[in-house]
Amino acid sequence: MPSAHSICAVAAALILMAPITAFAQIIPAPPVQEIGGTTYRLFLRGAPIGSEQIALNRTAEGWTIVSSGRLAAPIDVVGRRVQVRYTSDWAPLEFLFDGSVRGQQQSIRTVIEGTTAKSEIRVAGQPTEKTDTIAADALLVLPNSFFGPYEALAARLRTAAPGATIAMYCVPQGRFSISVGESAPEQIQTPDGMVSTRRTHLILRPQSAAIDTDLWTDQSGRLVRISIPTQGIEFVREDVAAVSSRTVPISRPNDEPVKIPGNGFVLAGTLSRPTSSTEKRLPAVVLVGGSGAADRDEMVFGVPILGQIANAIADAGFIVVRYDKRGIGQSGGRAEAASLGDFSEDLRAVVKWLTDRKDVDPKRIAVVGHSEGGAVALMAAAKDKRIAGVAVIAANGVTGAELVLAQQQHLLEKSTMPAEEKQAKVDLQKRIHEAVITGTGWDRLPADVRRQVDNPEFQSILLNDPAKVMPDVKQPILIVQGELDTQVEPSNADRLETLARKRKNAPPVETVKVPGVNHLLVPANTGEVDEYSTLPDKHVSAKVTDAIVTWLKKTLPTPSTGR
Repeated sequence: MPSAHSICAVAAALILMAPITAFAQIIPAPPVQEIGGTTYRLFLRGAPIGSEQIALNRTAEGWTIVSSGRLAAPIDVVGRRVQVRYTSDWAPLEFLFDGSVRGQQQSIRTVIEGTTAKSEIRVAGQPTEKTDTIAADALLVLPNSFFGPYEALAARLRTAAPGATIAMYCVPQGRFSISVGESAPEQIQTPDGMVSTRRTHLILRPQSAAIDTDLWTDQSGRLVRISIPTQGIEFVREDVAAVSSRTVPISRPNDEPVKIPGNGFVLAGTLSRPTSSTEKRLPAVVLVGGSGAADRDEMVFGVPILGQIANAIADAGFIVVRYDKRGIGQSGGRAEAASLGDFSEDLRAVVKWLTDRKDVDPKRIAVVGHSEGGAVALMAAAKDKRIAGVAVIAANGVTGAELVLAQQQHLLEKSTMPAEEKQAKVDLQKRIHEAVITGTGWDRLPADVRRQVDNPEFQSILLNDPAKVMPDVKQPILIVQGELDTQVEPSNADRLETLARKRKNAPPVETVKVPGVNHLLVPANTGEVDEYSTLPDKHVSAKVTDAIVTWLKKTLPTPSTGR
């Protein structure tokens, strides 16, 4: 290849670039002329960076996928035409690309003959050729720039069974494979109505890497969405990408969408209620999710953690509210400017909103937080007497800084890298902590690292110390911990219990450790993060929800029974 700006080189730039803060306008993609063109949006780390229009057509010769699109600066890529042709049974025939990369004209034409892929490549007028051997049924794609060619993968997944391997060819770089995981139905609420999709977990295997990916298709087998979390890439059909759209992984017939006044913005959530109850004013529970872009269901590796917990608690006779974190999903506000303290104020706003409802007993409101949500729940309970009880699940008992170092140490113990490289990573992490906590030493950090950690949430996570919060928590506490949790080790539960029992006039505290359960609260083999995507059981353990429900019934009893 004569140029470093090949189509595949674009992928590297897209993966490694710094977060993009904003774009005033996304320049429309050149129009696709074929009938049935659909618009998609590309997001990088949450920021919109471009659009692509895709058409899939069936002809007498087979299938043709055509797309065009534009990615804004700093990627600066225009695809005037991306075309892939297949036979009627999806054997590859031809790939065409015509466009520009950072203003430099490029074109590729790849013709497939059996297992031979012959490419004619032209960069800035300079021609070159390349020949590769590929699988006879390989699918042809571009890497992480234009995703129209992935329509062929969507079609292949209609018949591919879990465990299957799909051969791929990254034009014009080389071969890789995709391992097919489990699929599950998923409902997406859009402004135009409910879209029924099927979400399939995939593992992309370029060279020796393994990249977790999820792909959604609609009922006709067409591409709806591609998510590559480790690279911050989301490619989403326009209607599904709308702010007002949301995934509904779990729902009850009487679920109610709610808008809750926050601190200058609105929090969007779901209120679940029992199917039947004799009480006029019911006890209520607010669920709080973990770190990152947690929506109301806290979907992680196909497990809607909060959605399933809400279902179990509502079945037990409680009103349950779960909500999108500020700046996430349908909630307003800005997540990037928020600290744990801000999230705790959001939780208090939900509690206040519940006390004003005529169907809620204001004296029987509890909060339940998972992972980082546990810290948020404790902080809110320490300030708000309207909260009658607090349950924390897989929450830190040590400082956030100590937890992060323990997580890093656990990963390094599993790594085969040389000892000096491990120590270098530990030293860098300690420098990060020093800079974030003290505000000094930022100049000793790489620029890309600083961009990732220089934010209020990460600072508040490192500074969070349950030992300082716990003395002000006057409510009964439940501590639930999976014994196979490798992200928040079980010793954290012991530490939390010790702190809780040291409180003045110590209110009741209970600790429940659940064997065989990981950080996602599902049955596991090792509890390690690298097995999350392959775990067959995507249901929160009944032992977890039973422990929460039992404690709630004891902590928020009906007025007739008393405490």
